[in-house]
Amino acid sequence: MDVLYFAWVRERIGVPKEKVETTAATVSDLVAELSAREARYAAAFADISALRVALDQELSDFDAPLAGVREVAFFPPMTGG
Repeated sequence: MDVLYFAWVRERIGVPKEKVETTAATVSDLVAELSAREARYAAAFADISALRVALDQELSDFDAPLAGVREVAFFPPMTGG
């Protein structure tokens, strides 16, 4: 699946997008897999309460299943203005 990173998440990880092969069942499982990769991922996902996630461009929760999902995007909360 494609995993996209936006704003400071992208800055910490160092790439805007990557293809990920995963056996993760949920978004939280994917975060755990990514965090175990390298320190830069662990830093980006250290506080998931400061993150939002979208699955196939729809806002979702970290306990959402990944079955059939083609794209996961991580980003900080946004404010209007």
